[in-house]
Amino acid sequence: MLWRTLILYAVMLTSAVAFHDNTFAVFELKEELQIRYMNMWELLLQLEYVNPDQRVIVYAEIDHIRAEIQHIIDELIRLDKEQH
Repeated sequence: MLWRTLILYAVMLTSAVAFHDNTFAVFELKEELQIRYMNMWELLLQLEYVNPDQRVIVYAEIDHIRAEIQHIIDELIRLDKEQH
């Protein structure tokens, strides 16, 4: 019985220390960052076969995605600084 109590206490302590206030927010931002990286790769692949007239549009979309990626990274850094 004592071992069960000690193991349960250790698990609860680890869970309490490992998770902080921004855990879900950080998870969501990392997920959004992965999506933006995939979008960026798709846009870069489009440059291989896109018409010259459409290149301007693709460049604008690449710039927009780059700005979104930078915003997400800034937000992740802000949340990390708040926590630590």
